[in-house]
Amino acid sequence: MADSPAFDFVCTQLEERTDLDRLATRGTVRLALKQAGLEARTITADQMKVVLEKVLPGELSARGIDGGADLCVQLKAGLAGIERGSEPETPDAVFRRLGGS
Repeated sequence: MADSPAFDFVCTQLEERTDLDRLATRGTVRLALKQAGLEARTITADQMKVVLEKVLPGELSARGIDGGADLCVQLKAGLAGIERGSEPETPDAVFRRLGGS
């Protein structure tokens, strides 16, 4: 299953704005999500905003990224552009759609 648009957005932005490579960026965000009890494939934009506020700044600091808190504030604002309609379907919704009901 593909990762959510919110996860992809944050990872892409972090990769562009920091010295972390793609693997390190995605791993860092996944660790932050794990601490929050969330998964990359199902996280919503609203949930990601909380992770950006509460968890990710500490993860970035642990990896030597200066200004991580400010960067997270900027990313949080950028998440406003992530469409709610693009969030992944739940398994129940997929089965209802496939079952024709």
